[in-house]
Amino acid sequence: MAIPQHFLQELLARADIVEIVGRYVPLKKTGANFSGLCPFHGEKTPSFTVSPSKQFYHCFGCGKNGNAIGFLMDHTGAGFVETVHELAQQYGLQVPEDERSPAERARAAEQTEQRASLTDVLARAADAWRKQLKASPRAIDYLKRRGLSGQVARQFGLGYAPEGWRGLASVFPDYADPLLVESGLVIVSEDDEGKRYDRFRDRIMFPIRSVKGEVIGFGGRVLGDDKPKYLNSPETPVFHKGRELYGLFEARTALREQGYALVVEGYMDVVALAQQGLGNAVATLGTACTPEHVHKLFRFTDHIVFSFDGDAAGRRAAHKALEAALPLATDTRSVKFLFLPPEHDPDSFVRAEGVEAFAQAVRDAVPLSRFLLDAAAEDCDLQTAEGRSRFAARARPLWQLLPTGALAAQLLGDIAAQVQIGTHELEQLWGLRRTPPARSENNSYSRSPHKAREPKTPARAVAVRHAPRRAPSPRVSRALQIVLTEPSAWDRLTQSDQGLLCDLPAPLGALFTWLAGQHLEHGPQPWSALREALRGHGHEAFAVELLERLPPDIESDAEELSRILTLEHDARYAAERQRLAAAAAAGDTAAYARLREMPVTRPR
Repeated sequence: MAIPQHFLQELLARADIVEIVGRYVPLKKTGANFSGLCPFHGEKTPSFTVSPSKQFYHCFGCGKNGNAIGFLMDHTGAGFVETVHELAQQYGLQVPEDERSPAERARAAEQTEQRASLTDVLARAADAWRKQLKASPRAIDYLKRRGLSGQVARQFGLGYAPEGWRGLASVFPDYADPLLVESGLVIVSEDDEGKRYDRFRDRIMFPIRSVKGEVIGFGGRVLGDDKPKYLNSPETPVFHKGRELYGLFEARTALREQGYALVVEGYMDVVALAQQGLGNAVATLGTACTPEHVHKLFRFTDHIVFSFDGDAAGRRAAHKALEAALPLATDTRSVKFLFLPPEHDPDSFVRAEGVEAFAQAVRDAVPLSRFLLDAAAEDCDLQTAEGRSRFAARARPLWQLLPTGALAAQLLGDIAAQVQIGTHELEQLWGLRRTPPARSENNSYSRSPHKAREPKTPARAVAVRHAPRRAPSPRVSRALQIVLTEPSAWDRLTQSDQGLLCDLPAPLGALFTWLAGQHLEHGPQPWSALREALRGHGHEAFAVELLERLPPDIESDAEELSRILTLEHDARYAAERQRLAAAAAAGDTAAYARLREMPVTRPR
C-alpha cells in the first residue's frame, strides 16, 4: 500500500519527537534542544540531540539522524508501513487505504486480527510455563548447573513445560481451540482419530520474541539426553525461522554498547553469554543463516561476527552465512567469522579463558574478505595451474554476490593475484569487461606461469576505476523500476521469475535479492518505505538514480514486466543451448545428450 505523502506530513506534524524518543532514551533539556546517550551506539558522554523545533534527531557520534518515523524504525526494527500504522493509531489518525480494494483491506484486517490472536495465545503459554519453572526444583537445578541466575532467566522469560500430554489444558479451558494448533502449541494426531496433545513436554522453554517484544514462538530443550535435544515451534503466520533471530529483542541495547552482533548456534549459548556479561549474542533458529537474518541485524549494528564450531558442520554453516552476508557487505559494514577450538563453544570458552580473551578472539576473527578466499581455495592446489583455475571458478559466484564498491574491487585484485593473472585478464575471463585494455610495453602481462607482471597502476586501483561490472541491461533495469514503484508486483511473480531476477549480476541481482528479503519481512511496501530501508545498501545510489530517471507520466505496467521476463527467460534459454553446443563440440557427451533433449526455442 502506497501511503500518501500528505498524510505522512500530517502525521509528523502531530507527532512530538521529544515525547516519542523520550520513551526509549532519557533526555535532558539543553538550551533549545534535548540531549541524551545515543541508543544506536555505546557512549558515555551524550552526543545525541533532539530538536523540538525541527522535529528531528541527530547523533554527532555515529551520524544517525531522522524524524520520528525513522527513529521508531531504527530503534524497534519494525518496517515503514507497520511503524506508520502504529504511530497513526497513537495520534488518532486513520491511514488512508483508498488505493486498496475492499477485499485487500478485509484481508489485511483479518491478518492483523489473526496475528494478535496468535501472539496472545503464545504469551499466555509463556506466562504459564514461567510459573511452572518456579514450581519445578528439577528444572531450576538444571539451569543452576548450567550457571544461569534467576535474573537472566527472568530477562529471557525462561519457563518449563511439565511432563504430561495435555499440560496446556489447565491453561486453556477450550483445549480444542483451533488457535492452539495454529500457534504450534498443540499437535493433532493423524493416526489416533484426531487426538490432541502438547507439542512441548518436559522441556526448558525459551520464548522467541519479535523485535517488538511479542512472543511469536518457542524453543524447548530437554533436561536429559532425550532426542531431539532442541524442539522449535513450527512455521506459523507469526513465526518464520528464516527471518527471526533468538535473543535479538533482548540484545538490542547490548548490540549498540558492544558495537557488534555475535551470531551463535543455540539458545543456551545466547543465554549463557548474557550471564557472562555478553548480551550482544543472537542465534538462528535451527536453520542456516539467511539474507533476511543478516539484513535484520544490520538494522541494529554495522558489525557482525559469526561464531561456529571448527568441525565440518561448522564450516558448512559458515559457508551458508558467507553467502547470506555477501550481498549486504557494503564498504561501511564489517562481517567476521570466529572459529573456536574444537573443545569449546562460546560459553565454555568465556568460562575457561575469560571475557577479555574472548574479546581478543573476536578481534582476531577472520574477515569476510579472507574467508571468501579461503572458502574458494578449499581443496584447490594453488601450486598448480589446474588448482588455480578451479579456485577462480569457485571464487567467481561468491565475488559476484558482493555489491559494487571498494571491497569488491580489492577482492577482484586479490583473486587475480591468487590465480597469477592480471586483474584485466580476470575481468575478461569473467565477462566483466567488453573490450580488453590497451597494452603497451609499460602495461603488459608476463606469460610466465609462476608470476604475472602487473601494470604500473595497482590492480586494486584499476579495478575501482573501471567498476568491474557488466553494464546493467536497460530491459531488466526497467523491470527493477516496475517492482520498486508498484508494491505488489514482486509478490505476483512466480518463483522462477523471482529466481531469474535475483540471479542477475550486480547491481540488479543484488537489488532484486534485497527486495525479496523486504517482501518476506514486511510485505509489499511503497517506494517511500523502500527508500528508507535502502539507506546504506551498496547499490543505493544505483536504485535511487534509476527511479529519478523515471519520467513522472510513466506508469508501472504488469504486462510490460511480463514481457520483459519472457524475453529474459528466452535469452537465458538460448545462452544455455549455446553453452551446451560448445561443450558438445569439445566432446562432452553429457552436454550433447542434454542439448538433444532441449527444443530449439524455450517451451511456453
